Amino acid sequence: LESSFLTQPWASVCFGESAFLAKARFGDTGYILLISDLSGIWYESADAEAVGQRSKELNKRLTVPVSSFLHRLRNLMCPLLAGQPDTATSFSCHRTASGLSLHVKSELSGLPFYWYFHCCPAPVEMVSHHLVRPLIRMSLALQYKVQELTSLLLRKDAEIEDYRESGAALSRDRLRTELFQEEMFQQNFMTESLPQICSVGEGQAFASTLQQLYVAVTQQEAKKTRKRQHSETAEHPNPLSLSKEDETASSSEGTTVSTSLETISLYQWQGGACSPFPSSYLNPVPFQDGLWVSAQSLAHPTPCILAGEHVARKPRLPTAKAKPKKAKGLFS
Repeated sequence: LESSFLTQPWASVCFGESAFLAKARFGDTGYILLISDLSGIWYESADAEAVGQRSKELNKRLTVPVSSFLHRLRNLMCPLLAGQPDTATSFSCHRTASGLSLHVKSELSGLPFYWYFHCCPAPVEMVSHHLVRPLIRMSLALQYKVQELTSLLLRKDAEIEDYRESGAALSRDRLRTELFQEEMFQQNFMTESLPQICSVGEGQAFASTLQQLYVAVTQQEAKKTRKRQHSETAEHPNPLSLSKEDETASSSEGTTVSTSLETISLYQWQGGACSPFPSSYLNPVPFQDGLWVSAQSLAHPTPCILAGEHVARKPRLPTAKAKPKKAKGLFS
């Protein structure tokens, strides 16, 4: 919701005789509203829990899911921001000591529907992110656009002058224009056009063409932010997090080793060959040093592998030393 809120354009709205700039974004789990009279900026961000609690306080006769309230609010606010408010819906704005309150009165399912937006002063970072920086970029874009148009006019004048020197003549004299002079144009704009622009009400600050420019500028900003976050994640990965491939490989290796140990522990070695243990070997009893062996192996010790680690060795019998043989001679 917050990521898509940046690219939502500002719109000029009027509440009574007061003009405001506002932008809003409604989702299935909450909404964000930002409103300004160019003297202050206020905002409200409400999640599903806050919407549900306020709806119970303001609309006690209505028992609908929170998503239905949010859908109704979106249907009421979007026409207002588009310059086509519903005549059956009334809006009123009230300034308070703690901020600004926007009251909405309408109907839902044949019953009265009330909603209050309780907006508090917006932090400086939010104002800069949603208004100041986009306006600066819009100004730079418009300045570059003016430079491109000026260059185009100068080339068109050169083209027309070439036609005149070649003997071409206008069929309609009213289409004739004077050569474009950039300095003269700038002076006339500052003395004649600019005062007329500044006399227009502040609520008309965002016309449709400026809204499109605002969306284009903020989309570029959002793209740069995502690219920067992606590069930071690639340069500084989290060493504690294992990827799915690593987890799968680790679990498969552990399963293989565990299965191998269990298989080995159920076999005995006799004469260089591996044969299964008798069933009596599968009931181990405690021995010494934490070693568990079967009762059958104690009675008849056989070299075996228990749990893949301990080996019960068959005791060795003492061997008698060979007596030296007497030498047998010819005269013994």
